[in-house]
Amino acid sequence: MNIVLLNEAVKKTKALLPDTAPTTAVILGSGWGCVVSTFSEIHSIPYAKVPCLGSTQVKGHEGRLIVAEHNGSQIMFFQGRRHWYEGAGWEPVALPILLCAELGVSTLILTNAAGGIRSDLNTGSLMVIDDHINAMGVNPLQGSHDPLLGPRFPDQTRVYNEKVRQSIDRSAQTLNIPLTHGIYAAVCGPTYETPAEVNALRLMGADAVGMSTVPEAILANAIGLNVAAISCITNYAAGIARETLSHEDVITNTHNAQPAMTALFRQLLPSIT
Repeated sequence: MNIVLLNEAVKKTKALLPDTAPTTAVILGSGWGCVVSTFSEIHSIPYAKVPCLGSTQVKGHEGRLIVAEHNGSQIMFFQGRRHWYEGAGWEPVALPILLCAELGVSTLILTNAAGGIRSDLNTGSLMVIDDHINAMGVNPLQGSHDPLLGPRFPDQTRVYNEKVRQSIDRSAQTLNIPLTHGIYAAVCGPTYETPAEVNALRLMGADAVGMSTVPEAILANAIGLNVAAISCITNYAAGIARETLSHEDVITNTHNAQPAMTALFRQLLPSIT
């Protein structure tokens, strides 16, 4: 990871965001972009104009950096994410995290679309991530160490902040939105998993599987942010159902879950900003 390049990108991006002081940020994964619709935008910048970030490569990731206002507080949204499997290196994945830290964000919420492994995780279920399994075979903190990224060997006993998770639970209960908790496994992608791989992940304790979120959680936790994450279960993982997996179905199923996603964040964010 090129820290010099990232630091320069953070400085240039800050210059595009005058009078910006968010305390909370949200990275919106596949199909989650709808969440920003109920907040008042102050700034909106295409990713293509953000150094080190660049245009998104995956359908369902709009590719906008948005600062919004709600009840006098600012919230920063990354409407779409860059993935390790896109082949652009760690810089596009890391830039949002470093920008959050530089702007004074204390709480980062990550979202994604995931395949359900646990039998009760039906399509459209929302799952708060309590812990993760990094099955990607890589780690964003590999390579030369820089103090900007926290300690050389960061503890991961409590990556996902308990208080924020409790706030998510309370918001869902207020709205009568069904919500579950579980362990998320991240694989490298871009292929979906084989049935044998899904079975191995199940035996390891995974409840859902996807191709993102864990690198950002690792970085944010190391830097010292309060991290939380929510998965929208968009399909059964390979071998559990007979259907052929496709990204089109992921987008369709997240679209169907958008009312719950939007309502949950509308209720949640004012309570943690």
